[in-house]
Amino acid sequence: MQTLFLGLDVSTTGAKALLIDASGAVMASATTPLALSTPHPLWSEQSPYVWWEGMVTSIRQALAEAGVSGAAVAAVGLTGQMHGLTLLDAQGEVLRPAILWNDQRTSAQCDEIRARLGGKARLVQATGNDALTGFTAPKILWVREHEPDIYTRVAHILLPKDYIRYRLTGDYATDKAGAAGTLLMDIRTRDWSPEVLTALEIPTAWLPKTHDGPEITGVISAAGAEATGLRPGTPVVGGGGDQAAGAVGVGAVEPGIVGLVLGTSGVVFATTPEPFIEPNGLLHAFCHAIPGKWHLMGVMLSAAGSLQWYRDTLAPGMSFTDLLTPAANIPTGSEGLFFLPYLTGERTPYPDPLARGAFVGLTVRHTQAHLTRAVLEGVAFGLRDSFELLKAAGLTGIHQVRVSGGGAKSALWRQILADVLDSELVTVNTTEGAAYGAALLAGVGAGAWASAPEACTATVQVLETTTPQSEQVIRYAQHYPLYHSLYQTLKSTFAVIAQQA
Repeated sequence: MQTLFLGLDVSTTGAKALLIDASGAVMASATTPLALSTPHPLWSEQSPYVWWEGMVTSIRQALAEAGVSGAAVAAVGLTGQMHGLTLLDAQGEVLRPAILWNDQRTSAQCDEIRARLGGKARLVQATGNDALTGFTAPKILWVREHEPDIYTRVAHILLPKDYIRYRLTGDYATDKAGAAGTLLMDIRTRDWSPEVLTALEIPTAWLPKTHDGPEITGVISAAGAEATGLRPGTPVVGGGGDQAAGAVGVGAVEPGIVGLVLGTSGVVFATTPEPFIEPNGLLHAFCHAIPGKWHLMGVMLSAAGSLQWYRDTLAPGMSFTDLLTPAANIPTGSEGLFFLPYLTGERTPYPDPLARGAFVGLTVRHTQAHLTRAVLEGVAFGLRDSFELLKAAGLTGIHQVRVSGGGAKSALWRQILADVLDSELVTVNTTEGAAYGAALLAGVGAGAWASAPEACTATVQVLETTTPQSEQVIRYAQHYPLYHSLYQTLKSTFAVIAQQA
């Protein structure tokens, strides 16, 4: 019987099941859409029951598409959206809809966390991160303050993918990469932080055991098998949060190789051999899904999303190819035109929800092609901000950037990025993202590969390489400081605009 590995990804928009074989070839993929609830302004919630129903549907569809039974699956790996607060009672029943990563209700609780830990600097040193509204810990405090009847019934705190694990196996467990995003973990020890839990008065018993990505956390239960068609006793590994698993999926598992996701948001992901902490908390410092590895991560909220907005708003109906082709003829720097890509606020390097997008330097000489190129360059400069923070934190030796996501399809954008970042940019053959990384981690757990790096070497191949052009690198190096200064110049104006809007 063919040996397959199953990667499960519970994202914000879909429950995905991906089957790969022992060579890394994709055998089947199925995704069930998931609905998002916004019961109040700034709130973002989902029902864990919807996650489970969607995942059951996707697993059965993937097995059917591959023409196999659950007995062909040797191991299961999990990934998914990070930070989401999933609360269960002592019987394992869901207490309320999960509060998601993009929920913004907890700014007061973030301030409280900093105060309880003795200030931002101590919090960053204790956890590797500043308190952000998207993280899990402030959501716990919000529930305690605003929903005390629910809080008194809490017995288990899980992340979204770990609820799927619980329904598959009956076990409470999480991965170290995902746990690091809760703001409750000491990334140096790779386990829950007694200091933080004590300061926030959160019982350790509520939190599951943490595991490395390839580590077996349990097996498919009889109930899980009946629901999904998987074989009882099939191992389920730790997996990883979506960014860590996505990095495995493109082979960004060794120092010197950086993963760059050019999707709606932009993510810069750098594997490190030890925990690096950016002292101001401007980069996320998390554990990797790989044993004994960590990572630094910068997150830009509107990357390819900026181009999507630009096309839909200013060139509706035009194909991206027709829109981008003339921009290739515009000089580097768009003849003095800059674009700030803060269309939905920003996270890295400015954790500022009030930041706004802008075109700066417009003249009658500028055409649509200039505006288009300025958008591409502005996003590239914004991503460079994260690279500059990586270097300032002491991370050196970056020699390759592995780019993925919808924006990576543009050869022009890849060249601009290579020139702005002054680094070789490559695309790879794997395009299934975090689910693929979860499936590889499952294969490592099952013994198909000795380690995640070995799995990536065996399955991930470089397709196209874009090298920086020295003349353009010099020109962009001259333009970047001006771009970088614009946020500070306009910051107070953004705040006034937000008050008047």
